[in-house]
Amino acid sequence: MKGSLWIAWRQQRVAAGIGAGVLLLAAAIAAYSRSDMLDALRSGLFDHCATGPLYCTQSGTGLPLLLDIEPLKYLGALNIALPVLIGVFWGAPLLGRDRELGTHRLVLAQGLSRGQWFASRFALAALTTTALAGLLAGLFAWWWRPAADRSYGLFWYDNTALSGSGPRVVAAALFGLAAGTLLGLLTRRVLSAMGLTLLATGAATLLLEWTHWSRILVPPRSYVSAGDVPKAPMGEKWSTGDYGLITASGRHDSVFACAYPSGAQLRECMSAHGYVARFYRANPAGDYWAFQWTDTAILGGLAVLLTVVTVLMLRRRV
Repeated sequence: MKGSLWIAWRQQRVAAGIGAGVLLLAAAIAAYSRSDMLDALRSGLFDHCATGPLYCTQSGTGLPLLLDIEPLKYLGALNIALPVLIGVFWGAPLLGRDRELGTHRLVLAQGLSRGQWFASRFALAALTTTALAGLLAGLFAWWWRPAADRSYGLFWYDNTALSGSGPRVVAAALFGLAAGTLLGLLTRRVLSAMGLTLLATGAATLLLEWTHWSRILVPPRSYVSAGDVPKAPMGEKWSTGDYGLITASGRHDSVFACAYPSGAQLRECMSAHGYVARFYRANPAGDYWAFQWTDTAILGGLAVLLTVVTVLMLRRRV
């Protein structure tokens, strides 16, 4: 490791070390907690629990049976916050510190081009970020698998699972790095860049969470049951809470028009109002990957765009 890459490593080794420490700590907690989770599942206590969103209860007391998944949720929350943390504490100082202190002039005076100065720092940061985010996402998936989509575990549409796992974690981390790097180059003040990066990456994270819950990017599907036939079990679907009744002309009305779960009262009400079917709207479990790849495309595209802008700005700002 020589030249600009060696300098880049010297500047980033503390951040890389902290990232490795966080990863090792998370792995140790995951191994311990997952082992307890598997022991609980092997005990037979959960054998009578069916799949679906309804809580499974203890036979004697009637209390809900739940696995201890709180540490798993904390890891998911960390993965969601990763673009903010990496953008603020890694991306913003990446070029901003050299710009603020003026040390980049000394480096460039040694015959190093602007492109090499940027590429050595950003490439090392991007590779390390990709490895860290990928391993944390993989750790979450491994820990989550025994409890995935079970009433006693964690469903795929919980925000810590939907946004804290999969390839979107890597794309989000790279977006945070790219945003922080660009803002560090533009502001020339590390603290200012860190504050702006916090706002930018935090806003982007919250905006994507909002698109999940509003189902704008991955619309739900409608499930119809003819007449007063009981609807198919919800299972692993992510319900929108939109239930209702359908007339022969296709008009959709609220479920409260005939607020009876089943039986003769429901049939009489539906007949009196001309309803021929019932419906509900939900996202099936397969939409987990639709959400994942949509987020990955958006965040990855933004990361590429911000990196290109940073390269173009190097000519004017350095």
